[in-house]
Amino acid sequence: MYASSAENKIEESYLPGAGDYFSLLKPRVMSLVIFTAIIGMVMAPGDIHPVIAFTAILCIAVGAGASGCLNMWYEADLDARMERTRGRPIPSGRIDPQSALHFGVALSTASVILMGLTVNMVAGFLLLMTILFYVVVYTVWLKRNTPMNIVIGGAAGAFPPMIAWSAVSGTVTVESIVLFGIIFMWTPPHFWALSLFSCKDYAKAGIPMLPVVSGENETRKQILIYTMLMLPVSLLPWIMGFAGPVYLAVAAASGLVFTWLAVSLFIRKDIATAKKLFFYSIFYLFVLFAVMGGEKLIGRMI
Repeated sequence: MYASSAENKIEESYLPGAGDYFSLLKPRVMSLVIFTAIIGMVMAPGDIHPVIAFTAILCIAVGAGASGCLNMWYEADLDARMERTRGRPIPSGRIDPQSALHFGVALSTASVILMGLTVNMVAGFLLLMTILFYVVVYTVWLKRNTPMNIVIGGAAGAFPPMIAWSAVSGTVTVESIVLFGIIFMWTPPHFWALSLFSCKDYAKAGIPMLPVVSGENETRKQILIYTMLMLPVSLLPWIMGFAGPVYLAVAAASGLVFTWLAVSLFIRKDIATAKKLFFYSIFYLFVLFAVMGGEKLIGRMI
């Protein structure tokens, strides 16, 4: 539960605006969620009415934002201790914790109900499970208690393309699980790279991220291991026949660059390479899904 402190008291003279509430939704994270969900919808077999498709994506976006809001509510005490997060709406005093909690619960409830009633119950159930997983399993249970928080908790960020797939097909298939698997395997090296150059911040907040608990050398080793495990998973769409040769070429080439950066980080042990790997990992996931979806759309038009 949110622990109140003097640092987190709302400034009485300040009235929060729409921008403050929007910040609670973690818009940068939400943008990646929306993008991967759209690609999941493009890749799914079958047709979906444009209005239903828009509704599904909207529900996924709102559900993701609500999860971020509840995460900020619960972790406001941690955010107040970290340089990277102390400017967020709750620790900075722009929004009081109670308002954030009500906002997050309302958006969560609305997104799940709307998804279930207007799209289908499978998609609604998956969205509910995603929100609960991120808030309860990752935020409440894993984040403060284990350095494997990112490995297990990464599942929450991997669900959106599966939810979107089920919005079209009404089912969960092996192909949608593969899309889930790509993001799931991508998450640890992505966030561990961030944790390497934010290690002092995490240590100050008492968050047991891998470099804080096991050291930076072990973190670099795990980044390399998970990168090597991610590569074959990224090729599964082509192996299974639901992505084409262009995707294969891009996945192989971009995966090799990812591996080269992971190896470089393991050898050089410098912050600059960790930052390069972190920012490249965002580009990598975007390109992987963009090419997959683009190739699928072109194939349908030919």
